[in-house]
Amino acid sequence: MSKIRTTFEQLASQGRRALIPFITAGDPEPAFTLPLMRALVEGGADIIELGVPFSDPMADGPTIQRASERALRHGVSLRRVLAMVREFRAAGAKTPVVLMGYANPIESMGAEAFAAAAKEAGVDGVLVVDYPPEECVDFAAKMRAAGIDPIFLLAPTSTEERFGQVAQVGSGYIYYVSLKGVTGAGHLDLDEVARRIPHIRSKVGMPVGVGFGIRDAESARRIAAVADAVVIGSRIIEEIEKSPRDLAAANVKAFLSGIRAAMDGLTIQKETAK
Repeated sequence: MSKIRTTFEQLASQGRRALIPFITAGDPEPAFTLPLMRALVEGGADIIELGVPFSDPMADGPTIQRASERALRHGVSLRRVLAMVREFRAAGAKTPVVLMGYANPIESMGAEAFAAAAKEAGVDGVLVVDYPPEECVDFAAKMRAAGIDPIFLLAPTSTEERFGQVAQVGSGYIYYVSLKGVTGAGHLDLDEVARRIPHIRSKVGMPVGVGFGIRDAESARRIAAVADAVVIGSRIIEEIEKSPRDLAAANVKAFLSGIRAAMDGLTIQKETAK
């Protein structure tokens, strides 16, 4: 059983939802990535999505684009990101790590070489934004053979056919893009998300995490009421951007702790009401 699946099962047994924060590896500088990852764990992260910087991040809004640009200026490559995960594991960290990025760096390395390197580094999942499920059956099989969950995106425009394709090749969890547009966009329709999630979960047969547009404790709490996980990225990058370098990790931890408390407070209310 994968570490990601185990994490979701343990949380479900506790009546809790997963908190999945995102940061870009190497932003604002490579030396900050490990302290930020540790801050995410201390702030309540159950799984970390670690962005692999890319020069043309088509699905990402301006905030994460800027994070990729800063990391790329420091020469952060896919191999360097894997080295960061390896160092995170060497320090004893157990929190699952999902690499999130684009196909080009993986194709440059080669799928088999990537699978072996990612397994050796301690990667638990990979989400490749521009790998549609119907075109990467072989890639997904290589990931699963290495003990790595291939994670896929679904969107408000996804069809029933796409649900079936994702159910066949994906594992770990589904990342549901809660709105049309890029990361960091606003206008999150919480009622529409609540309507869609049960249907998606029934079709894909795995936990559903919701991201894009979640910016504060209240929206996270409301998403946690209907989804299996809350994914939050752009708002954390903004916290890093506005913080003095020596306070960035502490500020990120404090912000995420507030999100965690709101999500767990919802669970406490449910248990009290029973």
